[in-house]
This record gives sequence, structure tokens and C-alpha cells, in this order.
Amino acid sequence: MASLLKKLKIGRGSSTASSTEPPCRKVFAHYMVGLTHGQSSAHWAHDIKCAKDAGIDGFALNIGPADPWTLTQLRHAYEAAEEAGDFVLFLSFDMACGAWEVNQVVELINHFKDSDAQMKVDGKPFVSTFEGPNWAENWHAVRSETGGIFLVPDWSSLGPHGVGQKRDIIDGAFSWDTWPKAGKHKVTVHEDRLYQSELRGKKYMMGVSPYFYTNLPQWGKNWYSPSESLWYDRWQQVLEIMPDFVQIITWNDYGESSYICDTAHHQIVRGAEKYTHGYDHAAFRAVLPYYIAAYKAGKTSIDLPKDQEDIAIAWYRTTPVGCGADGDTKWGQGGSDSAANGARDVISIMAVTKGATSVSVNIGNKVQKTCHTTEQMRISYFEMPFHEGTTGPVMMSMNGKTVKGPEIRNECPPCGHVIFNAVAIQV
Repeated sequence: MASLLKKLKIGRGSSTASSTEPPCRKVFAHYMVGLTHGQSSAHWAHDIKCAKDAGIDGFALNIGPADPWTLTQLRHAYEAAEEAGDFVLFLSFDMACGAWEVNQVVELINHFKDSDAQMKVDGKPFVSTFEGPNWAENWHAVRSETGGIFLVPDWSSLGPHGVGQKRDIIDGAFSWDTWPKAGKHKVTVHEDRLYQSELRGKKYMMGVSPYFYTNLPQWGKNWYSPSESLWYDRWQQVLEIMPDFVQIITWNDYGESSYICDTAHHQIVRGAEKYTHGYDHAAFRAVLPYYIAAYKAGKTSIDLPKDQEDIAIAWYRTTPVGCGADGDTKWGQGGSDSAANGARDVISIMAVTKGATSVSVNIGNKVQKTCHTTEQMRISYFEMPFHEGTTGPVMMSMNGKTVKGPEIRNECPPCGHVIFNAVAIQV
């Protein structure tokens, strides 16, 4: 492996935080490197620019042990981040997609730890995982052979108490539990608070996600987690919890409909194209700069500078749930009830405004709802119901500007069942 790795530019500018100084909160996005076969350096540069423009500080690079393109793509990523400046990266070892050898993990950390773009805490390279609690004892050897790491794994399968029992092995923990449980409509902060309690002062990285729907039978995955208000709810919860770090799940996981990147068709896994082509999610990023600024400042409410324009985003499914079969999609991971019983036919609207204004949404020039923001609230959330008889293009207007979104149809999609993914638009 070493012969294939290219040494990266090393300098004095490596991003370093401290675990003992006042909070240095950062927001990352989970990037699936396994989807990047053949991806160019230019595409990495584009994604990094988009993330920076949204206020995101860096990418958590999810990597598996067997993809032959991993090393090439990690080089592209680190080089692009170094070139961009003020953007960090760290390795997130996916322990659920294959067996890692200790020497593989050590070699990757050692080769990228001195990059200017490497995220560090207390001078140590920040390292994370997706799952892998059974690998826990191996991290002692990794620490020894790398000169030290700052380990913040996701061991959500253990739950907060189980993670707490392994507290002596880690420097913090990342929670993947960011969607409503099976049979539930909302996610709460209950587990976030349990993690903070169990960690006893060690770092907590809170997961935030805009959406979840997957229908990939080849991997035994077919469920929808109610996401009608999830993006709003979870960011409001970030301002309540004030975790040490936030990780957005995800930047580019199309198979689970949790992406916020500009659509890149070469990254879409087989089977997911039917529910991701035409379902743009880039508009979810529009509210991030304001939430991230408030979070970093330790404020419980957001602000919109006077020189910034008001913005509004909306997301919605393009068919009512009653338009066809449910595709055997379940309501939540591990659930038994139909997703059709958990999904609500609504257009979800978030507005970030400097004061009182109105946001108008209409469907097919037939049904209209006008939502009024207030002088006191900088962030507002509204819902507009629709049904089988409410069809046509979606138009959203605010302050003289209008955007037209994909139409809502009371027709079963060509795949033969309801698609539970949503499209996002911005004005």
C-alpha cells in the first residue's frame, strides 16, 4: 500500500483544536468515498467549495477496507482540501462493510496525518468509524503505532450506556441515531443527552440528517424514516444540545436519500437511481450557514445579517402516499408497519428572514397557502398539506421571487410503487 500512496503537502497550517480550551465547535459532513470510483480531482474541489459555501468545516471520509480506488480518491480529497484551505478532513473507517487489519488502519492514518487538511485535536489526527465496537481493543495498537490519535467512533449499536462502558478506549463518541425510531414521527434529544452523560466530559459528536429513505433489496434495506420536519427539528436540537461537534449524515449517500450535495450521477448505486434521479437535495444546504453560525457562537437562535437576503426552502414527495403500493417499505428501521402509515402528505417549508414577511406556496395554481413570518423569529417552519386531488407544479414565492418545483402527481411512478424520497427547492 505504501508504494501507492503519494505524500501530501505538509506545513504549519494543519487544522488543530484543543480538548481543554474554550469550545471550538465544528460541523462536518459524512462523505462516502466508496461511491467515488473514477472521480476526478475537480469533482472533489467542487464538493469542497459547495461545502465551504454552506459553512461546513470538513468531510468525514467514510472508507471501506477493500475498494481499490480508496487510496487514489483519498489523495484527490486531501490535495483538493489543501488547495482550498480552511477545510479539514478525517478518516472514518467503515467497520460494517468488511474486515480491517490493524496495519491497514495504521498505514492510512500515518500517511495522511501530516496533511495541512488533516483535522486534529490536541495535535492528534481525528479518527472516526461507522460501527466496529468489536474492533475496539485494536485501537490501543493503532494509538501506539501512529504516535497517537483522537478517536471519536460511532458505536451506536451499543447505545449510550454501552459506549460509556468503553469510555477508557475513546476520546469521544459519535451518534448515528438521528432519525425517528420505527413507528415514530419525530426524533428527540433523549439519546443525545444520554451520550453526553455517559461520556462524562469527553467529546460528543451529534448526528444531523435531512432525510432517510432506502429501497435496496440487494442489501436487505427498505424503510422510510419520517423526515417531513427532520431537517428543522434536528438543527433546532443542535442549538439546544450544543454538542462539541456536529456531523451531517450525509453529503452523498444517495442509496439512503440523505444526500445534500449537488447530484453526481456517477455516485448513485445500482437500484437507487429510480428514487434519486430528479430528486435534487441541494436546497437543504441553504439554511446551513445560519444554523452553523449560531451553533459556533453558542446561541440558541439564529440571526440573519442585514446585508443577507431572506431565503426559504421547501421539500416534498412528488406523489401522495395513496397513489400506489408501498413497495413493502417499512416505517423506520426494524419496523413492521407500512411506511405509508408514517409518511405525511405535506410540503415542508423553512424560511430564514430578517423580519415579518410572507412565503406563498401553490400547487397547480389550484391550492395556495401563505405563511407569515414574524418580526421576532428568524427561522420559521410551516407545512402545507396535499392529497390525491392536489396536483400540478409547485410554486414558492417570497419577496417578489418565485421558484417552480417538480409537479405533484397522483400517479404511481414507473417503478410500480410509491417513492418516499423528496425533492428540495429554494427561493
